[in-house]
Amino acid sequence: MEEYLVIVESPAKAKTIEKYLGKKYVVKASMGHVRDLPRSQMGVEIEDNFQPKYITIRGKGPVLKELKTAAKKAKKIFLASDPDREGEAIAWHLAHSLDIDLTSDCRVVFNEITKNAIKDSFKRPRKINMDLVDAQQARRILDRLVGYKISPLLWKKVKKGLSAGRVQTVALRLIVEREKEIKQFVPEEYWKIKAAFTYGKEAFEAHFYGVDGKKRELSNEQDVKDVLQKLKGTAFTIQSVQKKERKRNPAPPFITSSLQQEAARKLNFRAKKTMMLAQQLYEGIDLGKEGTVGLITYMRTDSTRISDVAKEEAKSFITAEYGEAFVNTTPRPEKKQGKNAQDAHEAIRPSSASKHPKELKEFLSRDQLRLYRLIWERFIASQMAPAVLDTMTVDLNNEGVLFRANGSKVKFPGFMKVYIEGNDDGKKDEDRLLPDLEEGKTAVYEEMEPTQHFTQPPPRYSEARLVKSMEELGIGRPSTYAPTLDTIQKRGYVMLDDKKFQPTELGEVVLELTLEFFSEVFNVEFTAQMETDLDEIEDGDKQWNDVIDEFYQSFEKQLVVAEEEMKEVEIKDEPAGEQCELCGHEMVYKMGRYGKFMACSNFPECRNTKPIVKDTGVECPECHEGTIVERKSKKKRIFYGCSRYPECEFVSWDKPVGRICPKCGKILVEKKTKKGKVVQCISCDYAEEQA
Repeated sequence: MEEYLVIVESPAKAKTIEKYLGKKYVVKASMGHVRDLPRSQMGVEIEDNFQPKYITIRGKGPVLKELKTAAKKAKKIFLASDPDREGEAIAWHLAHSLDIDLTSDCRVVFNEITKNAIKDSFKRPRKINMDLVDAQQARRILDRLVGYKISPLLWKKVKKGLSAGRVQTVALRLIVEREKEIKQFVPEEYWKIKAAFTYGKEAFEAHFYGVDGKKRELSNEQDVKDVLQKLKGTAFTIQSVQKKERKRNPAPPFITSSLQQEAARKLNFRAKKTMMLAQQLYEGIDLGKEGTVGLITYMRTDSTRISDVAKEEAKSFITAEYGEAFVNTTPRPEKKQGKNAQDAHEAIRPSSASKHPKELKEFLSRDQLRLYRLIWERFIASQMAPAVLDTMTVDLNNEGVLFRANGSKVKFPGFMKVYIEGNDDGKKDEDRLLPDLEEGKTAVYEEMEPTQHFTQPPPRYSEARLVKSMEELGIGRPSTYAPTLDTIQKRGYVMLDDKKFQPTELGEVVLELTLEFFSEVFNVEFTAQMETDLDEIEDGDKQWNDVIDEFYQSFEKQLVVAEEEMKEVEIKDEPAGEQCELCGHEMVYKMGRYGKFMACSNFPECRNTKPIVKDTGVECPECHEGTIVERKSKKKRIFYGCSRYPECEFVSWDKPVGRICPKCGKILVEKKTKKGKVVQCISCDYAEEQA
């Protein structure tokens, strides 16, 4: 019997697809790319119109041999790699390696790995899209030119092992410039006044708003005194009560960037982990009797578009599960995400709305389940009716001094019954109820609480914030966010401190040098424009050689200047202030992938290294001799232990706050709960209000 050969990237994907296609189809995996530019040389013929020199990737010989053997037996070959530029390029490389006619209909693509989607895609095979291939080639060659021309300069002038990248350096630039903003920030004082009011037997809070109908800022303590001096007595007249009904729409289904951001907020996942788990869910999970099933649609997308079939399925599920009132009946416009969104694929959604997360618990790992639940809930909520909130704004007046109270109550939960989008500030959505206040009546304040505040600098970038900024600025694409963040950490250019990016001295030096001589290449606007050029290659509106040639004309001139004028920079190790206990030489601070650590200055003769521990200053409650220090586990999770370890083995996952429990005398720790942070005793039941 003649067989058809189908080639995909991964064994998991192959296993899933083979089940749907039947016995006539043999499905094999290429394990990603089989050809690429060589590592040992540039691999780009600059003088020959930038033609790439592809070679078989080391280690892929046996894979390619197996595919060639299977190809000789096949009646027809289908290339079913991922439905994006990279996938199209993989198909093109396979076609070259297996002598497949590039004009034949050998390419099949699908957005989800389900029976209907797979069968439908094989009814409509197409030719390899060379515009997509050229866009991928152009990106690869551009990045090779930048990396292989600038990196050797950095090795020569700074130290070996460094690299510069078209997108990674711009991401580093955002982090360094944010750090400069923080250092240059001058805090400004301001005050707030909170008042506790009673209205009959009911209590509520209000905040100072202004004077004589105009909003007023309180800049210092004197401003506060001036306001309080205007007050006569403790009674305020309820000047106005505004009640409104407000509708709130759900967030759209996930795209790559929003999935990475929300997984960071709600699941504490790094971008790389999110994409790894999403890939597993997309390629297929063994569901026992049902076999291997792809649970979500393709996870590299910048579109919020949803197919009509998926919408109808979601509608049926919502009606059955929650009732018709919860189904959205008003069409919502699908917003374009980001300035250079491609809209090539659907949003990230479950391949079947009926596959409830609770039904998959026994088949998924804990983290797979958490991510699937997030995707499922976001999609279902996006197809639900708006939430309806009753809002109330009340102004209270005493001698022209206005206080304002705001309240809201969920009248109809709508989509909020399933899912509420997170935010970077960690604020919770909750009812803030006010009494049924009437205009003209009186409320009495029981307490006035003025508080001093200072303006805060812009926050450091978390992974979620950085991905969001890159998307908004048009830097990179869905497939590049996670690898970019991973690279700048591996190179030691940035470190994560409390889940926020901080540039290292090395990162700042590398950026300063690259910007001095290649400011255009690593300019945010230039990088975004280059992404637009790549998109135009994909659309067939530009030739890839022309785009690269235009870039290289100015880049080559900058290289000549840099070769002549870039000065050598020596980054000296910072003394750690203590001696090596093994050889007596001075310990110095070094930068590794996971941040700073101490190492012996006598390296390589002495290879002693030590982690840097932060001393909390809290006395150890067990031995009363050491102090509690911050440490990291093998999985990089922070915990707290005695400085006298291993003599004293006291450990705690929770951070000591430096105070003693008034009830039993043991230490108090800061514990994270679903509602926030709570201070409680490590020994007894003493606990304080949410901190």
